[in-house]
Amino acid sequence: MAFFPLRKMNPIYLDHNATTPLRGEVLEAMLPYLRDAYGNPSSIHRFGQAAKKGVEEAREKVARLIHARPIEIIFTGGGTEADNLAVKGVAHLNKERGRHLITSSIEHHAVLNACQHLENEGFRVTTLPVTRDGMVDPDDVKGAIRRDTILISVMHANNEVGTIQPIEEISEIARTRGILFHTDAVQSVGKIPVDVEKLGVDLLSMSAHKMNGPKGTGALYIRRDVKIEPQNHGGTHEMNRRAGTENVAGIAGFGRAAEFVETELQEGPERMRFLRDTFWEKIRERIDHVHLNGHPEKRLPNTLNVSFEFIEGESALISLDLQGIAASTGSACTSGSLEPSHVLVAMGVPRSAAQGCLRFSIGRETTHEEIDRTVDVLAETVHRLRSMSPFFLDAKRRVG
Repeated sequence: MAFFPLRKMNPIYLDHNATTPLRGEVLEAMLPYLRDAYGNPSSIHRFGQAAKKGVEEAREKVARLIHARPIEIIFTGGGTEADNLAVKGVAHLNKERGRHLITSSIEHHAVLNACQHLENEGFRVTTLPVTRDGMVDPDDVKGAIRRDTILISVMHANNEVGTIQPIEEISEIARTRGILFHTDAVQSVGKIPVDVEKLGVDLLSMSAHKMNGPKGTGALYIRRDVKIEPQNHGGTHEMNRRAGTENVAGIAGFGRAAEFVETELQEGPERMRFLRDTFWEKIRERIDHVHLNGHPEKRLPNTLNVSFEFIEGESALISLDLQGIAASTGSACTSGSLEPSHVLVAMGVPRSAAQGCLRFSIGRETTHEEIDRTVDVLAETVHRLRSMSPFFLDAKRRVG
C-alpha cells in the first residue's frame, strides 16, 4: 500500500474538509449492523426490526444535533444526493407555481450542477455574485427575487474558503416572500453549532464523513410542512421521500458521530480556531507574498485557504505529500482540474493567485507540533518552487 512508507514520516492530515478519519467508536457502532443485525429495516421479522431500531435511533441523534424533529430527517447516500433531492425535489413539485431559482456563484457543484440540469428542463436560475471575502449580500438576494421564484439555495459555509453566509438574514427574506430556502450545510454541521430553527431554513443538507462518520451516508432536513418530489422511485422508504433500502450500518455510524459532535462542539471550535490562527501567523512570519482567501472573521474555525504568489498550488501539494503532509488546492470533488477554483474566481481572486492557493483544514486530532512541522516544510517548499519561477525572479529584479 502507498501509505506504508509515509508512516515512518509521521504523516500529517490537514484535509478534513475533504473527508475526516472514521472514529473508532463510530466503527464499533456500525459493526453490529454488518455482522449480526443484518436484516432489512423494512422487514417485519426480528432481524428487520433490529435494523429499523438502529435507523430510528440514529435519526433521533442526527435530528438532535441540528435541533430538528426526527420525522424531519431523511437519510441519503451523502451530501450530494441531499443537495440534489432538495433542489430538484422542490423545483419539480412547484414547477406549476414558478420556474425560477436563486443560488450563489460559490456553491458546491452538487447544487450548481443540479441547477444547470434544471435549466436544461426549462427552469431559470439566477446565480448571485459574492464579495472579495466570499460573502453573499442579502440585498442581492432580495433584488433577484421574481414573482415566479420558488427556491433560494445558499450554502451555510463554503467548503474551500470557509466563509459563513448570513443565512438567518437570507431565510427571513425568503420567508417574507413565501419562497422555500435550502442551505448546503455539509461543511458546517459538525464544525460549528447549527440550529435549523434559528437559521430559519426549510431544507438543510449534511454528510456523515465530514464529521468523523462513514462515507456514503448523508441526510436532508426537511421542515415538517415542506413537500418535495422524490428523485428516487421505488419503495416507500424514508417516509416516501427517498426510495431504496437504507444503509443501516452507515446510518448507525452517522448517529454515533452526531453524538460525539454534540458534546465536542462545546469547546472544539475554539481549539481549532486557535490552531488555524496560529498557523496563519506562522505562515506570514516565514513566507512573504501570501494572501488569505475568505472572510477574516466569519469563517469556519478549521479552514485556512492561502494564495502563495509565484507558485502553482498543484506543485506545492505534491511536494507536501512527498513529505507526508496532506492538504488540497480546493474542493476534493474537483481535484485534477487544471482550471482555477470557481470559488476563488467568483471572489475576484486573480487567476495567478487562484492557481497558487492551498487549503488547509484542521481536525480534532491536529496538534501544535503538526502545525509547526507543516510550516517548516511549507516554507522550504514555497522558497524552492519560487527559486525556479521566472515570474518570481523577475519580480525580485524589479523590486531590487
